[in-house]
Amino acid sequence: MPGIATDPPLFTFDGVRVDGPGVRTLVERLDGSLPDGGVTVVAGPSGSGKSTLLRLCNRLVVPTRGRVLFRGLDVAGIDPRRHRRRVGMVFQRPTPFAGTVADNLRVASPDLDRAGALDALRRADLDESFLDRDSGELSGGEAQRMCLARTLVTRPEVLLMDEPTSALDPRSAKVLEELARGLAASGVPVVWVSHDPAQLRRLADWVVVLMRGRIAHQGPPDDLRGAPGEVAEFLSGPGSGGSPGDGGHG
Repeated sequence: MPGIATDPPLFTFDGVRVDGPGVRTLVERLDGSLPDGGVTVVAGPSGSGKSTLLRLCNRLVVPTRGRVLFRGLDVAGIDPRRHRRRVGMVFQRPTPFAGTVADNLRVASPDLDRAGALDALRRADLDESFLDRDSGELSGGEAQRMCLARTLVTRPEVLLMDEPTSALDPRSAKVLEELARGLAASGVPVVWVSHDPAQLRRLADWVVVLMRGRIAHQGPPDDLRGAPGEVAEFLSGPGSGGSPGDGGHG
């Protein structure tokens, strides 16, 4: 597919297992890769391991067993702070800090100048007037876009988005989806976690479907018509049949 490079992959999962507290297993075994371009949607029912996979990409979770590679390099050997600036992340719910929007942007980049701040706001579909707005007075959609701008000020090479529209109204969700498509078109690969099959179909250039902590299907969206039974069953529903957050396998 145009815009997607395949060698080396963006992320590779090589026999990855993640154990949680006690006897809880977050990811059973991950084997596969994500292409270096476009929008990859990681989908599956609640509890299938989607958020854990995303956090493995950002070293917020480390494997109990196996390896995660970023563009061919084992992330275990990369400085975590440097890696997280290259691989930015937007979480499920907005996390504004106290102060103005400009204050929030400077949390990510203390030396940020006005031009850099305005550029980050523009890429998040926010205008100059937001700089002096109190972050506590933003709507849910505005707060999530501010968090996106805060991530973008570090100029990440990759953007991870963990169900970022789950708490938003449909209009705000559509804006964020369009922003993700625009970022991917500009050369910033996006890995987007979703439990919503309809959103997957709108967004994805590449699809990874998780079931019970394993990759059950991966490929371009057109291949979903030939997906195995449990994957097809998930895709035929209006959503995952559960809450937006991951439980069980994470």
